[in-house]
Amino acid sequence: MPDPMPWLPGLPVIQAPMAGGASTPELAASVSGAGGLGFLAAGYKTAARMRQEIERTRGLTPRPFGVNVFMPTADEADPAELDAYARVVEGEARRLGTEPGVPHGGDDDFAAKIEDLLAAPPALVSFTFGCPEEALIRALRSRGAAVVVTVTSPAEARLAASADALWVQGREAGGHRGSFANNDDEAADLDTLLSRIREVSRLPLIAAGGIASASDVSRVLSAGAVAAAAGTAFLLCPESGTGAVHRAALTDPRFTRTGVTRAFTGRPARGLVNRFMTEYSGLAPAAYPQVHHLTAPLRRAAAAQGDAETLHLWAGTSWTRVRPAPAASVTADLAAI
Repeated sequence: MPDPMPWLPGLPVIQAPMAGGASTPELAASVSGAGGLGFLAAGYKTAARMRQEIERTRGLTPRPFGVNVFMPTADEADPAELDAYARVVEGEARRLGTEPGVPHGGDDDFAAKIEDLLAAPPALVSFTFGCPEEALIRALRSRGAAVVVTVTSPAEARLAASADALWVQGREAGGHRGSFANNDDEAADLDTLLSRIREVSRLPLIAAGGIASASDVSRVLSAGAVAAAAGTAFLLCPESGTGAVHRAALTDPRFTRTGVTRAFTGRPARGLVNRFMTEYSGLAPAAYPQVHHLTAPLRRAAAAQGDAETLHLWAGTSWTRVRPAPAASVTADLAAI
């Protein structure tokens, strides 16, 4: 009888895809090589860049790995609200010697990425911000790729019933909340969410959010997950593409908590609470990816100038337990080997 989950790694540890640079071929290959499952993040990249990273990863490891894709999403943004927020952050842009970006929507090169993934699929393709059509799921599956959909509620789990597995993201997770809709609904903690989703779905569950130790992994496996996904735990690995300012902030004692904000991208995301998040969280409209493009020049300038108070510092609630260590070592520690 064929293995129903051939993509499941030998160790129940998956490196979460982190769009924006942290997920590199070297990181994914190191985690997969250590017996876990590494992931590339295709978000914010062109299809050509994604293809290059897949080829690079295949050259680094013969082991399976996954690729995460953002579903096309563009909120119906009120132009007046966007103009108002642009005026609000204009002073920050001047201080940094740049200008706000031009807000716009877009599909993140989705069609071209799917074409490439169908042509030479990785072991696993995951989707965030929505569920692909059943025909696409079948097409990827026919090419040998398992399909995983990020869900943050039982309702989303029901909509993703055609997937091979569900990536259950609790509110503890760093970075963007992977919900289908850009709303203010309060996210559930991971343990509660695993229980609620198990009531409506028998698909394999990958648990994500606040995973930073072997005890965390053991806990979610006992709750019925087939594997645990960690992102923040890998941010300080030498193989990760975490920027210098972000790396330093993760161990800087002036940052004492994480929070969820729309200030940087227009969509809820968890990161270290800094000045920009504090001042602008209540002003940013629910407009993704428009706000992302609006603030992108500010964030690039802040990174170049070493300004951690203006940069998005994505991190989950487990950030205080992160340590600088090779990805293979982090993988082994999470798996308690």
